[in-house]
Amino acid sequence: MDLRELDRRTLLVLDKLVAAATPTDLARPTPCAGWTLADLLRHQVSENHAFAIAARAGSAPDWHAGDLGDDAYAAYQASVDDFLDAFADDAVLDRKLTINHFGTFPGAIAAHMHLVDTVAHGWDLARTLDLPYEPDAEAVRVALKLAERIPDEGREVNGSFARRVDVPADASDLDRFLALLGRDPAGPVR
Repeated sequence: MDLRELDRRTLLVLDKLVAAATPTDLARPTPCAGWTLADLLRHQVSENHAFAIAARAGSAPDWHAGDLGDDAYAAYQASVDDFLDAFADDAVLDRKLTINHFGTFPGAIAAHMHLVDTVAHGWDLARTLDLPYEPDAEAVRVALKLAERIPDEGREVNGSFARRVDVPADASDLDRFLALLGRDPAGPVR
């Protein structure tokens, strides 16, 4: 399965969540320590545009430049469209892309990284808004495979990943994925 298709499916799930948010929801705390929903959406907008710029130019100068403007949903949707458009060309999968402070990777790995971010933040959005989260099962499995490869050392450098959380051995793929990224599937929204 093409990672871009899995990411597109996941982004469709997130689209419904973001569309459900009201302006008053933007002040809600999220599972991301210290972030409100507005902060989380700004992060998503920033990442989507930065991945798109990297796909077109090889790297993006600013990974935090997202702006929600007066309409958070419109800003989010524009960033998704930008990302999907930039990754539509098959040639991007072989291109070398510099992804934030993580390094330079083939576009296929960058697409995998974006999928991980999308699946994780979809759960953050759903938890914040008290909505169900039902991501594509294959997307979760693929994101889990990359999350399993993130080393324990240096996880908190640059605020990239929190420490792993313990979950029961029989936890679902989604719960195991979330735990690997430092999210407690049963924990409170902060």
